[in-house]
Amino acid sequence: MPTLYVRNFPEELRRKIQKLAARRHRSMGAEVIVLVEQSLEQEAVRERRSEALKNIAERRKSYIAPPESTDSLTMLREDRDR
Repeated sequence: MPTLYVRNFPEELRRKIQKLAARRHRSMGAEVIVLVEQSLEQEAVRERRSEALKNIAERRKSYIAPPESTDSLTMLREDRDR
């Protein structure tokens, strides 16, 4: 398995990871791996959501209401006038 070295790693962040690893009964290395995996999974979820929202926006742009359709505001006004 490859080794990863990180230069200028903040001491405060190292201490937080060390405490978290101790609470979870893991080594620091194992805890860092879990944290990186979780972060990458969350990023993948964000990307999928962003792509889905982009697709929805594109579909909304391409939707053209039929000319005979009435918008909801007109329908509400007609209903109130009854």
